This record gives sequence, structure tokens and C-alpha cells, in this order.
Amino acid sequence: MSTGGQKRQLLDRRGSFSLPPSPWAQMLNYLQHVGVLLRIGACLLAAVMMWWLTSGWTGSFPFRRGYIPDRDIVASVQFAVRDQEATRRQREQARRETLCVYSHDRQQLAELRKALEDKVFQLIGAASFESLEKSVWDEFFVDDKSADSGRKTPADISPLFKGMTEEDVFKAFQESFTGDMKLASFELAIERAFQRVEEDGLLENLGHQLEDGSQIAILVHPRGNPKLVHQVEVRDARIAEVAGLLTTRVTQEINSLPITKEQSSHVAVLVNQWLQHQRLPVTLELNLERTEQEYETAMERIGEARRVYRPGERLAVGGKPLSSQDLELLRFEYQHQTEQAGWGRMVSCSLAFFGMYGALYVLCGCYILFHEPRILNDFRHLTTILSLVVITGSLMHVAARDDWRVEIVPITLFAMTITIAYHRELGLLLAAAVSLVHAVSQGSALTEWLILLSAVAASVLMLARIRSRTKLIYVGLCTGVVVILTTIGVGTLVGQMFGASDVSIFSTMENAEVVWNPRFSFVSGLMQGAFWYGGCALTAGFLMTGLLPVVEWLFDVQTDISLLELGDAAHPLLQELSRRAPGTYNHSMNVASLGEAAAAAIGANSLLVRVGAYFHDIGKMLKPEYFVENQVGDDNRHESLLPAMSSLVIIAHVKDGADLAEHHNLPQSIIDFIEQHHGTTLVEFFFSEATKRKEDDPDGPETDEANFRYPGPKPQSREAGIMMLADAVESASRSLEDPAPARIEGLVRKISKKRLDVGQFHDCGLTLQELHAIENSLIKSLAAVHHGRVKYPDQEQTA
Repeated sequence: MSTGGQKRQLLDRRGSFSLPPSPWAQMLNYLQHVGVLLRIGACLLAAVMMWWLTSGWTGSFPFRRGYIPDRDIVASVQFAVRDQEATRRQREQARRETLCVYSHDRQQLAELRKALEDKVFQLIGAASFESLEKSVWDEFFVDDKSADSGRKTPADISPLFKGMTEEDVFKAFQESFTGDMKLASFELAIERAFQRVEEDGLLENLGHQLEDGSQIAILVHPRGNPKLVHQVEVRDARIAEVAGLLTTRVTQEINSLPITKEQSSHVAVLVNQWLQHQRLPVTLELNLERTEQEYETAMERIGEARRVYRPGERLAVGGKPLSSQDLELLRFEYQHQTEQAGWGRMVSCSLAFFGMYGALYVLCGCYILFHEPRILNDFRHLTTILSLVVITGSLMHVAARDDWRVEIVPITLFAMTITIAYHRELGLLLAAAVSLVHAVSQGSALTEWLILLSAVAASVLMLARIRSRTKLIYVGLCTGVVVILTTIGVGTLVGQMFGASDVSIFSTMENAEVVWNPRFSFVSGLMQGAFWYGGCALTAGFLMTGLLPVVEWLFDVQTDISLLELGDAAHPLLQELSRRAPGTYNHSMNVASLGEAAAAAIGANSLLVRVGAYFHDIGKMLKPEYFVENQVGDDNRHESLLPAMSSLVIIAHVKDGADLAEHHNLPQSIIDFIEQHHGTTLVEFFFSEATKRKEDDPDGPETDEANFRYPGPKPQSREAGIMMLADAVESASRSLEDPAPARIEGLVRKISKKRLDVGQFHDCGLTLQELHAIENSLIKSLAAVHHGRVKYPDQEQTA
């Protein structure tokens, strides 16, 4: 029986003994929490957005304008590209061959024809040569060239009129028209002679240049009807050539009239003489809008010429910077290669990018987990940082275009923002990770990442306390100098140029067709690119100066600039505190001096401690007479109250102060000082009074220690811990009858040890070494405040 009992006991002991869960089991348990899954989901969403915004599925294109390849770059696949030069030549030729469109005003030629017919009718209708108006006859008979030599005889006009007088010519002309049918026939003949001219129009010179259209033919449409066009040879519309043709047509048509040959010859000579006396009108005008449509139609017919490149064919020459044309050709080859690779390449590139994102997430996440757990604990902080990472990566992707090359600006702003919101180490880590993602996604070499990293490191390491707005400009200037030197050094070592050197120098070289001079052009391009990057860093400093209020609001942090503005003695709350509770105001000023010196002794934010001390007791202004520093004479309001009630009044100043601070929009860091400067300590005086009363009256109410404790929380930062200790020793030192240095030291050590023993400093991150340094600083400051003075002999009072 005993053996069975021992076995059961052994089994019970074995069953009660269990090993701790394995790391994998711990991880699985950890992942089962909703908050953890939510944070992992946010990180995955940020990674997907970065992948999408940077086109992570296409891989990286490693070439930039101005990049100098070591050797010739050849095609790896066959592809065809637009041959811009051939296309340009074809389009220029098509433009030269395009028929330009002219609008034709037929009215002017019709009026000229009607005028001729009217003059002929006047000759026919005259009763005699003497009754005919001389001006009408002169239009048929006088040659302008005879104005200086006198009036010509009929024989001078035409051999047909030899031996005839002007009156004989007139009578012969009238005899040629002896009936209405002949007059109607004459009108039809003149109309037929003018028909071709009236349809095609007249011009002196073409309204377009040689390179803007055909010089052989044009398109003509009646004015007001641009759709009704027909082709006209230029020679058939030029006045210099048409004038002779019109004379010939008139002669032919008159010869066809039903009159004798001699009569038709007489009539033709006089009619042509009249026409030569007139100036033929210009009726054609270039229609720019319709001509432009013809240009567009011709360009559409031409299309684009294409050049086929085969594998192994040279795309760019080694040893010379890539021009815009080289870069466009290489990009076509890259896109065609990506298309041929298909889904396999897209999947492999995506997996590679997500693998890189995962590694960086693990690296940064481990650092945050061990050094900045508040970011993981506060989902708002985490999403804000992830959003900034995505925005910065997207801006860098856009800013890295060859036309801009200003990617240093967003990464420097990001590094400054994280440093201001948290601390240098986190800013340096996250900015380095983002710049690495950018460099890989852009296909940049390690050298470009080093340049970005130099900007990040310089801006982060020099960004200490921001006590003036010029500090950020100074940081930008110093960062620019570091970037310039880094760019020059890295560029010299690898023989490459960076920044915007390719934007201006090589664009100028391409336009001017300057011969590449390796020595001069490399040095000039490298220097210009370095100074361009330096200017970008300086620009980031100026931009950060304007964005500083946004950063403070977004992360709920206060820089020294904001704290200095907040600590102005003219602040309404401080003014009201000095008016209502002058004793408390004086106490706050003293605590500020003590706390500032103590914070400086351990490297904490002394300005934050000073400003926090100004406001830590503002809740006392609501009931100032209940606090001893504001009481005048022997009047003590607590004498008429129970200890528990007095304790409630004293404790209430913490909540009242926090409410006042929130109402006046004080930052959370100052509200934390108000809520934490007493921690969860005991209101010892009134608790002691309550205990004594309970001892004197056992039947009285029970004394609950919890009712005499401040609600807390305990100090959560080093600065809040310093404030708690400075507030306590400043108040206690006033009760010393003989504030000798030894007594002050004993008081400070005692209060500090008591706060430490009850756990008030457990959450603020103060070490024992720092606590000792704070004690020494407080002892020194209090000894200076309560220093002794030499007693002067009494002097007689004089009126």
C-alpha cells in the first residue's frame, strides 16, 4: 500500500511540474491578441502601399541621366522604338507636300466682268461718237504707257486699225452688234472666258512658305463654304500668268460669236485693251484653320517610324554620360524586357521587395519594442509613424525624377520629424531604413544611399534642443555642407556624378552639341550636383521651420521654442495665479529654479521641468486660502474642517489644475506634471490628524488611508520625477527653523529616500545614480536660497 501511495505522490509531483512554453508557443499566444493583429495589419497595409506607390512589381531601373557606364550598354532583347529623327523628317516632308487651303471671294471677279459688259453696252448704246463720254472711250482706247508721249493713233493700238480714225473704230465696233441676240451672245462669251478664273481665283503670291506646304498646287473653296474644295494649280491662279491666259480666252470666245472675223477681231482688241487697263483683283486668302486640319490629316497618314534593335546591338556608349535620348532608349528596352518576363518577374520582384520590407520591419520593430514600447502600445503613434513612412517614400519616389532630383528634402524632413517627436536613435534608424528602401526601389547604387544617409545622420545628430527658429536653418546649412563633401568624395571615388548635375550641364551639352570633355565636364557636373544636394538639405531646414508647429501638434510634443512661449510670465494662467495665490506663485517659481538645475545635472529636459513647475499648482488658485503659503495671519480654514474634508480640498487641487490646463489648451506634457507631481503620496499631516482623532475617539469613523492619498499617477518621466522631488523639498525647507546646509542635506536625503521606498520613482526611469545627482543639485540650490547673512549694527532712524 505504501508503494502505491508513493507512486501516486510521484505522479502528482510530475503532473504539477510544467516547463515554460517554447518561444513559438509564446509567439502564437502573443499573436492571438486583437491589438497585436491590428498592429501587424497596419504594418502590412503600409508595406502594400509602399509597394504599390513605388511600382515594386516592375523591379528597379538602374540608369539615370548623366550616369557614366563603364562599358557599352547593349540590348538584351529585341525591341522596336520610335525613330524620332526619321519621323521628324517624314513629317517635315509631308508638311511640305500638303496642299494649303485658300478661301476664294468670287464677287470681285464677277463685278469686274459686269463692269466690262456695262462699258460695252455704253459704247453700243451711244447715238454718235461725239455724244459718247470721253472717259468711257478712253478706257478702251488709251494705253497707260502712252501718257508721256501723247495720244496714240488707232494704228498704234492694233494693225487692224491702220488708216482708221477713232470715230471709224467706234462705228466699226457698233456695227459688230446689230441685234439683241448678238448682245446676249457677247455676255455668254465673256462669262465663258471668265469662268475658269472665277472658279479658281487669283493671287499675286502664295500666303505660305516653302516648308509650310506645296508650291505647285493649292486647295480652293468658295468663301463661306470651306467644305467645298477643289485643287488648283498655282500657275492657274497667279495673276502674272493668268492675265495673258485671260486675254487669250476672251479672244477665243469673241471669235466664236456669229459675226465676221474682222468684226470679232475689232471687238477682241478693244475688250482686251480695256482688260489690260484694269487691275485684276486678289481673291484668294490663306485659310489657316482649314490648312491646319490638312496638316493634321497628313500627320495621321504618316504615323511614326520605328527602329528595331536586336540583342547585342549597342544602346549607349561606355565612358560617356547618358543623354536624354540614351535614357529613353534604355527605358524602352527595360519595359520590353519586363513585358516579356511576364508574371514570373512581377512575382519575384514583389517577393523580393516584401522580403526587404519584412526584414526592415523586424529590425525597426525590435528596436522599438525594447527602447520605445510606447509607440507599440499607442496605436495612434504607430499609425502616424507608418503614415509618415509611406508619405516620405512616395515623395522620394516622385522627387527622384531626373528633372528634379530633390529626394534629400523629404528624407531629411522625415529624419528631423522623428527626432523631434522621439529621439535621435529612432530618427536615424527609421530614416536610414526608408532611404534604403528608396535606393533599392530606384535601382541606385550603394553610393547614392550613402549620400542620403549622410544627410540623415547630419540632420539628426545636429538636431539637439530647438530654442530658436534659426536653429533649424543652421541644421539645414550644416547638413548641406556635410552632403556636399560626401557627394564630392563618393563621386570622386566611383567616378560618377549625382544630384542635378545631369539636368543642366548635360541638357546644355545636348542642345549645343558640345564634345564630351571627361576631365572638365566630370568635375563641373560633380560640383554642381554636390551643391544641388547641399541646397536641397538647406531647403529642408527652411521647410522644417515652417512645419514645426504641425509636427508638435501631430505628435503632441513641445520643442524649446513652444516651451519658451508657454513659459512667458504674461500667460493668462500665470497672471491669474500671481493675483489669486501669490504664495503659490512664488512657490512655483522657486520649484522651477530648483527643478531646472536638477534636470540639467542629469541631462534631462531642464526647460520642460521649469515650465512644468510654473503650472504644476495652478489648481490652488480656485481655493487659495486653504493652502498655507497663501494664508495671512492666524486665519486657518482647516481648523473648522474634519481632516478627511481638509484632505479632499488639498487633493482636489490636482484635478482642478488638470481641468484648468485642458480648458486653456496647455499641452499634455504640462498636464502630466500637474497630475503626477504628487504621485500617489499620502497627505501626511491630515492623515496623522485623523489617526489621532480615531485614537482619542475609538467610536469615531474609521480612518481609510486611501482617502488621504493623491490619485496619481506616479511620475512617468524623469522630468516628472525631478519635479516631484523639487516640489517636496522646497515646501519642506520652509519649515526649517535653522536652514543650515547640514539640515538641508538631511531633509533632502530623507524626502528622497521616502519617495523611493514607497515606489514613487518606479515608473519614471530614474536610476539611483541620477537620483543621487538630483539630491546633490537640490541641496546646493536650497543652500543658496537659505544662505546666511551678516547682521548689521542697528542704525538710527532718520525722518
